[in-house]
Amino acid sequence: MFFELIGNQPQTAADYTFSSIEIKQTAFRIDRVFLPTQDEQNPIYFVEVQFQTDAEIYFRLFSEFFLYLRQYQPQNPWRGVVIYPSRSLDTGDTKHYTEFFTSQRIIRIYLDELGESASFPIGIATIKLIIEDENKAILTAKELIDRTQQEISNEKQRQLLELVETILVYKFPRMSRKEIESMFSLSDLKQTKVYQEGREEGREEGREEGSLEAKLESVPRLLALNLTVEQISQALNLTVETVQQIAQGMQNQNDENKRR
Repeated sequence: MFFELIGNQPQTAADYTFSSIEIKQTAFRIDRVFLPTQDEQNPIYFVEVQFQTDAEIYFRLFSEFFLYLRQYQPQNPWRGVVIYPSRSLDTGDTKHYTEFFTSQRIIRIYLDELGESASFPIGIATIKLIIEDENKAILTAKELIDRTQQEISNEKQRQLLELVETILVYKFPRMSRKEIESMFSLSDLKQTKVYQEGREEGREEGREEGSLEAKLESVPRLLALNLTVEQISQALNLTVETVQQIAQGMQNQNDENKRR
C-alpha cells in the first residue's frame, strides 16, 4: 500500500524489507554557532572549520544540526558554513544532502580559492594568513599589520594584532616570540596576550632565550627570512659586526656547497 500511495507499482514491495529500527543517539557538541540576538528573520549560522580529511563529516554535521533543531526548536531559519583550507580536503559524501548544497542552505568556502589577501577586508585577509606558505606569510603578515595599524583603532586593533601573532606563533613553531617581533617590527606585540604569556614562560624557564648563544642561533633563521643585518642587530641587541660575521660565514658555506 505504501508504494502504491507514492505512485510506484505494488510489486516494488518485493524489493524491500520492512522494519522498525531504534537509533541510539550519540552525544554531539556544536562548537561554532552564531545565534541572532533579536530579529527572528536573521538565520542561525552553524560553522564548521575543517583542516583535515573526514569522509564522514556531512553525516556528523547534519546529525548535529537536526538534533539542535529538535532540542531547541528555534524560530529563526538556519544556514550552515563549512570552511576548508582547500578543496582537496573536502572528501565527505554529499549524496544524501544534495538539496542542501544546491539551495545554498549549506555553503562551502575554500580559503585558497578566495584570491589575493590585499583585495579583501582585514578580517578575511587575516583568515587567509592561516594557509599561506612561510615565505608568503611573512609578506602578508607585514601588510596586515600595517593595514591594521592604519585602519583600525582601539580594542579591535589589539585583538587583530593578537590574532596575527597567534597565527605566526603556530606557523613558525621553532621561532621565539622575540624573533617574531623582530621580523615584523611590532612594538605593539608587547601588549598582546600571547606576548605576555611568552614573557611569563620565559621567566619560568630561565634565561636561556636571552643568552648570547640563543641569540647567535637565531641569526641564521632571521637572515633566511630576508631581514637586514641592521634589523637583526637591533632586535637581538647584537653588534652589527657580529651579525655580519655570521652572515659571511653562511655565505662561505653556501659557496662551498655549490663548489661541491
